[in-house]
Amino acid sequence: MSDTIRKPIISILAHVDHGKTTLLDYIRTSRVATGEAGGITQHIGASEVPKDVIKNVCGNLLTQYKMDFNLPGLLFIDTPGHAAFSMLRRRGGSLADVAILVIDVTEGIKPQTEEAINILKQYKTPFIIAANKIDKLSGWNSKKEATFMETYNHQPPQLRQDLDMKIYELIGQLYNHGVSADLYTRINDFTKTVSIIPISAVSGEGIPDLLTMLSGITQKYLEKKLHIDNTGAGKGTVLEVKEVKGLGTTIDVILYDGLVKRGDIIVIGHPDGAIITKAKAILKTSPMKEIRVEKQFTNFPEIAAASGLKISAPDLENVISGVPLRCVRDSSGIDEAKIQVQSEIEEVQIKTDEVGVIVKADALGSLEALVKTLQDMQIPIKRAEIGTINKKDVMALEEVDPIHKVIFSFNTKILPDAEELAKKTKTCIFSSEIIYRLIDDYEKHIEELSKLKEKEILSSVTQTVKIKFITGFIFRQSKPAIIGMEVLGGKLKTGVRLMNSEGKIVGTVHAIQNKGANVVEGNLGEQIAVSINSAVVGRNIKEEDILYSFILKDEYKILSENLEILSDHEKNTLEEIREIMVAKDRMWDVF
Repeated sequence: MSDTIRKPIISILAHVDHGKTTLLDYIRTSRVATGEAGGITQHIGASEVPKDVIKNVCGNLLTQYKMDFNLPGLLFIDTPGHAAFSMLRRRGGSLADVAILVIDVTEGIKPQTEEAINILKQYKTPFIIAANKIDKLSGWNSKKEATFMETYNHQPPQLRQDLDMKIYELIGQLYNHGVSADLYTRINDFTKTVSIIPISAVSGEGIPDLLTMLSGITQKYLEKKLHIDNTGAGKGTVLEVKEVKGLGTTIDVILYDGLVKRGDIIVIGHPDGAIITKAKAILKTSPMKEIRVEKQFTNFPEIAAASGLKISAPDLENVISGVPLRCVRDSSGIDEAKIQVQSEIEEVQIKTDEVGVIVKADALGSLEALVKTLQDMQIPIKRAEIGTINKKDVMALEEVDPIHKVIFSFNTKILPDAEELAKKTKTCIFSSEIIYRLIDDYEKHIEELSKLKEKEILSSVTQTVKIKFITGFIFRQSKPAIIGMEVLGGKLKTGVRLMNSEGKIVGTVHAIQNKGANVVEGNLGEQIAVSINSAVVGRNIKEEDILYSFILKDEYKILSENLEILSDHEKNTLEEIREIMVAKDRMWDVF
């Protein structure tokens, strides 16, 4: 056994467009963000930043803070979203040792930021906050690659005051979410207060401070956790499965413990049973490169944790992203490794409902991220699987309510026969490479269904209305009576039969005028002129009378079963109508 200190694993989380990948791009001087769908990282990437690069970027700050950076470097994981952070784990906790939460200082905390905070607290993961985009403050004078205090002192007093205010606002927002945070220069105990480091991921301002704080926290508070046996059997998580020319199917892996050797038996978790294979080649990119986009790799006889690497082996075609991986030196350890990886797979099994939507994705991590989002929204899920959308998926939704007649397709193909059947059966398939766009499309769909349902229901029944005969506004006494009315509740429409407070029908609305113009309806609070067939002022109606729409029992039942489409004043009016009708006819209230 050989004890060594591995690189700490750093996860970066942020709300959409707050600069997560741009920050990592600056650190590793690459341009991964420009190649992502919508500028958002949707698959997990890993980048190693060596010790000498960290020291070079931090510069004099290490001396200023009396730090000697002794770790071998940092291993960054660029997550595809906050929900996927829960997938990046090993037995007993989060795969990440520490996290950077990127927040746009001009926007503050957004919904995904809040979700990220909750996940970090749930997994008890230490984190620091990068208050990004200080360069977006109006009038900001960028000082490329400067430390925070250098660029801060370079600004005019008003700019410094503006940034101070933004930081104070952010501190308040974080406090409301259960996080005690402060500007890092004002913190004495970093174990009790979360550091806020203002930065620009574009100009590099504050990046030296960010890496200094990150290095100090990991080295001081996590050093014991980073001790591993670098000769033991490797443990890791599969990031992605890829076809590589000359290598065939390969897997990108985060190795967080032990050692993987060429020729090792590899045991990989799978929902249908562990996959057993043997490593033919173990490959890495150069330091500061990103394993998702690099095409040139170096073959190694062995690689120790913590590291991002690529493994070439037979029978990898059915491997899915996000699953655990174990290395075995000889066949006697296979059974134990299978138990380990399968028990971790069982931890991420997705609970499904008898009725609900169908979710399909290209990888387990993507699937789990999308499912978690849908579950948080309390959307029932009938089936959640990896793979293409086929005819069977569409057929499974043929007899369901339109609200559940939905298939979510995250970065996966839709077979032509499935697409054709979906059109015939009016099954909605929402397809995107970006999770939040799938959710936006679904919410718009639900809103359209709701409006359609409301329109269908209201067109099939008499709508509720409560109106008052205004004193002094009699334009004609009869044939038809034309009088001034005020709408007290509901909505008045032409053709509606009106009754008085005793349940007696006084006539039918023939026409409505508002400010001299003919209209088809009168709304709450409006004073309108109404002509009423069969009504005679002084005989069956008089000034100050309150009139209601006459509603049949079946109409009342339909409205009472769909109260969600009614406003509060419409509900109140409906209840008053029910009371009038019950008092008139005891048999009316039968449901």
